[in-house]
Amino acid sequence: MGAILYNSSELPTFTLTGLPGLGTSQHWMFLLLGTLCTVSIVGNALILFVVKEEQSLHQPMYYFLSLLSVNDLGVSFSTLPTVLATFCFHLRKISFDSCMAQMFFIHFFSFMESGVLLVMSLDRYVAICNPLRYTTMLTDSRVVCMGLWAIIRSFCMIFPLPLLLKRLSFCKANILSHAYCLHPDLIHLPCGDITINNIFGLFIVMSTFGLDSALIPFSYVLILHSVLAIASREERLKTLNTCVSHLCAIGVSMTARYGRHAPRFVHTVMSLIYLFVPPMLNPVIYSIKTKEIRWRTKF
Repeated sequence: MGAILYNSSELPTFTLTGLPGLGTSQHWMFLLLGTLCTVSIVGNALILFVVKEEQSLHQPMYYFLSLLSVNDLGVSFSTLPTVLATFCFHLRKISFDSCMAQMFFIHFFSFMESGVLLVMSLDRYVAICNPLRYTTMLTDSRVVCMGLWAIIRSFCMIFPLPLLLKRLSFCKANILSHAYCLHPDLIHLPCGDITINNIFGLFIVMSTFGLDSALIPFSYVLILHSVLAIASREERLKTLNTCVSHLCAIGVSMTARYGRHAPRFVHTVMSLIYLFVPPMLNPVIYSIKTKEIRWRTKF
């Protein structure tokens, strides 16, 4: 089957859905999600401000934390418009181009988060296992390159998805399972051959989430091995404490991500948790565990 290219008048529209069973009470869900999103935006903006203003935080770990905050802000701003329209104003129609744009940004920031968590684990590995070489290994230029790698990798992986979807014919009801556009949801709607889409989707998941999910635990196995070699119990606890915030952020992200393989209702709820809870919890976790951030956020 050849590629099908639509003109602007032929592009399909999609229907967004809220949570099944809530009926006319969907606006209460927006109050919850809107609160989470507001906390996320304020908290991550505050993290960026504190890191910028506090000279003692001008270190690789906090540069990566700032990138994670930018990523969390991107997730919040990408999902909020259609969540507001669906749950609060009951506006469920979304154009093809708007849906493709939202899908691109949601997945772009999701894949970017995985890359940022990986480089943060590398930062902790170098800081604990090679502390004397930390400043020479993680120079400003290398930190910039690592951050750019996380951004460029995510962009290159996600950019083809809207183009691969646009070549297909949509002839079904075009009803989505969420209040926003996700590729796993959209891929079930076309009538044409989606083999290429499925293969490419599997490839990007395995080469990003799959690879990162293997490398991050491996880095912490090496860190744990190095920490256990420290004779003093107090020093071991002090060293591990520098990893607690990052481990909490990883745990929140992974739990929400891999808990989504369930019945439709549970899948929809877990998808909402994945997109709204980690961006809200990350600044809370780092504010509690980082005394410089905790001290500055009191004012």
